[in-house]
Amino acid sequence: MKKIAIAATAALFAIPAAANAQAYVQAQTGLDSVSVDGGSSEGLTYGVAAGYDIQARDALFFGIQASVSDSTTKDCVRDVAVTDDKLCVRSGRDLAAVARIGTNVGETTKLYLLGGYTNARVRVTYNDGTNKDSAGTNLDGYRIGAGFEHDFGGNLFGKVEYNYSNYEHGFSRHYALAGFGVKF
Repeated sequence: MKKIAIAATAALFAIPAAANAQAYVQAQTGLDSVSVDGGSSEGLTYGVAAGYDIQARDALFFGIQASVSDSTTKDCVRDVAVTDDKLCVRSGRDLAAVARIGTNVGETTKLYLLGGYTNARVRVTYNDGTNKDSAGTNLDGYRIGAGFEHDFGGNLFGKVEYNYSNYEHGFSRHYALAGFGVKF
């Protein structure tokens, strides 16, 4: 009987929490600025994200979000070892899992902070005119950021967000994102 009472009490707390929960998916794009030991290159980032927010109090919410994105950011230099050779570093896909905490500003707007884990792919190619070599590696890091989200009506929303990511081996990244999505 004691176990049934505990389960019923837990269910009473879980049902309102689930009723206040909101799942979403979004498409996102923006500026990607990748830095390596002081030098930086800019490009375009694009991808998708999905998440789940839970309304904790009238103005406070918590959430989780996972995202996958790619980037056009690439930097090349010539004449590295021999005349007319080419060395390029390209940032590739980026995977992230973050937690969000924020506040509702009115009925249609949210302000939030985020933080979590990110993993980026970097590919290096070298072409000396005769041979072309390529190698890639994954870089682990952390991400922090802040954002503004606005509901347009129905289930549609838009957001703007800034993210900073710091990776292994001196790599870091700044994202300025705009997103458009739907809530379920």
